[in-house]
Amino acid sequence: MIRPHPESDLQLNVMVLGSNVITLLKSKSKNGDYILLENIINDFLKADKKRTPDLFIYTLLFLYSIGLIDYKGYKIKLTPNLEKHPNLFD
Repeated sequence: MIRPHPESDLQLNVMVLGSNVITLLKSKSKNGDYILLENIINDFLKADKKRTPDLFIYTLLFLYSIGLIDYKGYKIKLTPNLEKHPNLFD
């Protein structure tokens, strides 16, 4: 289980930021198309002054490592299996 440090700022946690990136991708993608990273990072950084480009890259790395996003060049998209929430008992 992934658990954040008890004294960390949860607004800057990659799991929380990952949900924000997923929301941005859902709002900007049409028909599951790839979206330019520059479009997502601009909205990501505008949401909070504490966010940095490094946090964005760490968040993308986290989302890619658990299989929620795919990339091609400088574009990313949500993987198709995100529409169905994973269930431990399936």
